[in-house]
Amino acid sequence: MAVRAVGWARSFPVAEGVRAAREWTADHLESLPWSGSADDPVYSVLVCVSELVTNAHLHAAGTAHLVLTWDGCCLHVSVADADPRLPRHRDPDADAGATSGRGLGIVTALADSLDVHASHGGKAITACFRPGGGPDPHAQPPRPEGTDAA
Repeated sequence: MAVRAVGWARSFPVAEGVRAAREWTADHLESLPWSGSADDPVYSVLVCVSELVTNAHLHAAGTAHLVLTWDGCCLHVSVADADPRLPRHRDPDADAGATSGRGLGIVTALADSLDVHASHGGKAITACFRPGGGPDPHAQPPRPEGTDAA
């Protein structure tokens, strides 16, 4: 069986703002087969795009590179920037009253899976959204106890 994937990519400089990234994403989400379904994750995707692009603009002080890829099972939302520092989860209580530092926690809560990795001198954060949730079809199955990795 052949895998058919579709994808879109665009860079968003700080001057264009987060709204442009969210609107661009919403336009592309309308073409996906799960758009409008009862399990439609569009709102979650748009909130995560807002958080990830905002973080790229704030912490890398530059362009956010947004890639959307639909592989038939998952919508992968990836934002890359030029800052090599990987994000870390913050304890909201540590900065009582702070209005920042919660973005990665929001993305983690809304996405079905999340990957953060170094990429081309910067970093990329990829969130996966599956209509209806469920297990990640791309994850490796757990190995039975007592077996060695090949």
